[in-house]
Amino acid sequence: MSTSQALPAVRRTRLDPPRAEVRTVEFGVHGTLVQDDYAWLKAPNWKDVLKDASRLPADIAEHLGAENAYTAAALSDLEPQRVELVREMRARIKEDESSVPSPDGPWSYFARHRENGQHEIVCRRPRDGGDEHILLDGDVEAEGLAYFDLSGAVHSPDHRRLAWSADRSGSELYTVRIRDLETGTDLDDEVRATSGEVVWSGDGAAFYYVEVDANHRPLRVLRHTIGTSGEDDVLIYEERETGWFVSIGQTSSHRFLTIDISDHETSETWLVDLENEGQPRLVAARSPLILYSVAHHGSDLLVRTNDGAAEDFKLVVAPLGDPGRENWRDLVPHRPGTMILWHAALARHLVRLERQDANPRIVVRETWTGAEHAISFPEEAYSLSFSTGYEFDTDTIRFVYSSMTTPNETYDYNLVTHERVLRRRQEIPSGFDGSRYRTRRIHATAPDGETVPISLVYRSDLAQDGTAPCLLYGYGSYGSSMPASFRTNLLSLVDRGFVYAIAHVRGGTEKGWRWYLDGKRTKKPNTFTDFVACADALITQGFTRRGRIVAHGGSAGGMLMGAVANIGADRFGGIVADVPFVDVLNTMLDGDLPLTPPEWPEWGNPGEDEEAFRTILSYSPYDNVSPQPYPAILALGGLTDPRVTYWEPAKWVAKLRATMTGGGPVFLRINMEAGHGGAAGRFDRLEEVALIYAFALRVAEGGWSEAGA
Repeated sequence: MSTSQALPAVRRTRLDPPRAEVRTVEFGVHGTLVQDDYAWLKAPNWKDVLKDASRLPADIAEHLGAENAYTAAALSDLEPQRVELVREMRARIKEDESSVPSPDGPWSYFARHRENGQHEIVCRRPRDGGDEHILLDGDVEAEGLAYFDLSGAVHSPDHRRLAWSADRSGSELYTVRIRDLETGTDLDDEVRATSGEVVWSGDGAAFYYVEVDANHRPLRVLRHTIGTSGEDDVLIYEERETGWFVSIGQTSSHRFLTIDISDHETSETWLVDLENEGQPRLVAARSPLILYSVAHHGSDLLVRTNDGAAEDFKLVVAPLGDPGRENWRDLVPHRPGTMILWHAALARHLVRLERQDANPRIVVRETWTGAEHAISFPEEAYSLSFSTGYEFDTDTIRFVYSSMTTPNETYDYNLVTHERVLRRRQEIPSGFDGSRYRTRRIHATAPDGETVPISLVYRSDLAQDGTAPCLLYGYGSYGSSMPASFRTNLLSLVDRGFVYAIAHVRGGTEKGWRWYLDGKRTKKPNTFTDFVACADALITQGFTRRGRIVAHGGSAGGMLMGAVANIGADRFGGIVADVPFVDVLNTMLDGDLPLTPPEWPEWGNPGEDEEAFRTILSYSPYDNVSPQPYPAILALGGLTDPRVTYWEPAKWVAKLRATMTGGGPVFLRINMEAGHGGAAGRFDRLEEVALIYAFALRVAEGGWSEAGA
């Protein structure tokens, strides 16, 4: 489909956007006066709003309603294109798709969807073949609800029960229920306000969970015995420092519950023996800037850590009986530039995922000989992940490979014979011909001389003459890397002549842990200048031109969008900021917010540290909006989002409109029935993607020359 076919003539109507009332609040920090004209958009009862959206104060509800009405009216002429985009994207989904069954004892477990179904159906069938048994029907559970997110479903070791957790408001407060798999009904047991994680006891008579406190922080681990009152749940671990995240997991040996405590740069793990349900045992006490995670194998723990200046991590072995740091000895030494991402232990093998030069590979190690071999692929840029399944005593792992031009391929891999068996290739019902597309990895040069990888996908017949529009995506925080994986939705842009690009900016770990450290705290501005450098490289190399780029990022990537809007606005024709973390200074000064104390290691604590205050003040998107032209901006948020609260995009948009001298327009859409992840149903999510893509296509057409800003 050509660009001219994809961009129909549109109606342009001038509308007056809402203007938020100015209610100035001033306060001093480290001798500096900070002014906030729109602080009133933060509901004083925000904790109540997270649990019940109807508690939103009337004046704020009125303003957000006006913003949504304006956006709906101003973008109403995009509706035919949005409908077409949803139809296209849905046609690429195999509606009755099913995961590859994973064996566990007498059963094989899997998930599937039904035609027209929005949510997963959790199933099993006899391992050696037989009829399907539906364990949990997500569509049934979601019936009549505005929002439903199934966090997980975990069967008990004896296969008699299913623990499942769901969020019904978008606030990420999950209720755990227990289903009797013989009768198909839920027991009376119900645990509210959890993180959604569940680990069964060894005998299946109890389960462990993480309780979320009044400030929405996961700080306590408890054990619930089936058939008892929640008031009788046993406290296993409580973290008294509010700046730490608590999560739970289970070793692949099934022997231990892991209680993992971390704050982005330091971690600590406790073990609970699931066979005797004793008291938790500490592996190694937390030490500043030391991270580690554990796997269990026989009489040893296999530990991934950055201890001993192992910046990109190494693997060490520790005796289970005395696993303190003083007893760690190297197993897989540190290799600068090759980052160990994850590891798992099986009965006869140790498997790890590592990354070098932004591409991953799987390395298999025989535990009895130390012999290693790797699984990798030849494409310039690709995505690779693996799982060990439910069983410990196995010689098979499952991995999923894709690239930006190769649909997901799921393989079972024999660790002994090295044989790959293709179990599933992602099916695109409307058709897909990979030869019509090209994927590449190019590099940009940052202002300090660093080279920044960029992953690209575009049509094979693209004329590299600067005329193509481009959607440039970025994130760059928390050490999260952006995989060059296959995404069916983006074909709707690429087929219309777009170049789709991922900027692997600093703050991620695409080039190792140093890449992350060089994009956090005082070095956070590197993330922003890297992204602008990527835009410049795409322009210089003829993939697009100035004003034809639509920048896109979400959450911390939304902060990136706000920052580049301030420092590089002239490169972009449009910016999409999805649940954007743009009010960085005010959020990091408010220790009552759910994520603020645990986030201080990432951004700095501006209340206690003047250098952190000065750094954040220098780039916080909301605080640095200036009198200049801005590109067209689409900001999206969720009313019950506990991570990036709704008032951040609302305040940012209000200040942009009051300050900018031209450009625009600026649109805000708050989903009044969802949180951080947006709509939970797989088809409902397409509506949100279609809005973003229709916005991008309008920018490519020339924007809103007569629309109100």
